[in-house]
Amino acid sequence: MNLTTILRYLTGLSENNDREWYHAHKAEYKEANAEFEEFLQALILRIGEFDPSVVHNVPQTLTFKLNRDTRFSHDKSPYNPAFRAHISAMGKLPIPVGYYLMIKPGNQSFLGGGLFADMFKDATRMVRDYISEHGAEWEQIVNEPEFKSHFSVRGTALKNVPAGYEKDHPQAEMLKFKSWYLEYPIEDGALDDAEQFLRCTAETFRLMKPFNDYLNRALAGFRMPER
Repeated sequence: MNLTTILRYLTGLSENNDREWYHAHKAEYKEANAEFEEFLQALILRIGEFDPSVVHNVPQTLTFKLNRDTRFSHDKSPYNPAFRAHISAMGKLPIPVGYYLMIKPGNQSFLGGGLFADMFKDATRMVRDYISEHGAEWEQIVNEPEFKSHFSVRGTALKNVPAGYEKDHPQAEMLKFKSWYLEYPIEDGALDDAEQFLRCTAETFRLMKPFNDYLNRALAGFRMPER
């Protein structure tokens, strides 16, 4: 695996974010994408050592397109210069939650876990209900020393505790959230040694697993809205 091939291609795309450059460099894209999919396959197997629910996944089904939806954006750049993937028991669907990887040049890469999508009101309600009833377990997970040294819980949040929940609940701040996720930043230089990066990524995801498991218990029975 040569992950610097990915960064080199994405750097070029970020500096020349237009359709002409993209189509003129299809060969470089295919090479970089092949390296990304090879890395994902190796990563799936490593994750499978502590989370067997993901091993059935095929890398090609886990990745996201480079194309951006610019219809409602002031930024009309046609591409997002990032290779992204979500690995879970249901592939790249946001629920159940899993393990998110984004490679983006300029030290913008990160490893993620948890629920990033805050547009699913039922999912938000299910997690809030679960936290309100299982607060001690939440605190045990997020305050575990190794977890706490790596992550802090992030997410879109309301200003106040929503109606229906105790204002003085021990996890009141978490009940304000509409999404609950983790981000672990990655510098470009970390990709120089692909095998070391693979080990680091798998270990980081292993540390995220109790957090993911908690959210997935909260989201048991959730059904994605039909289009």
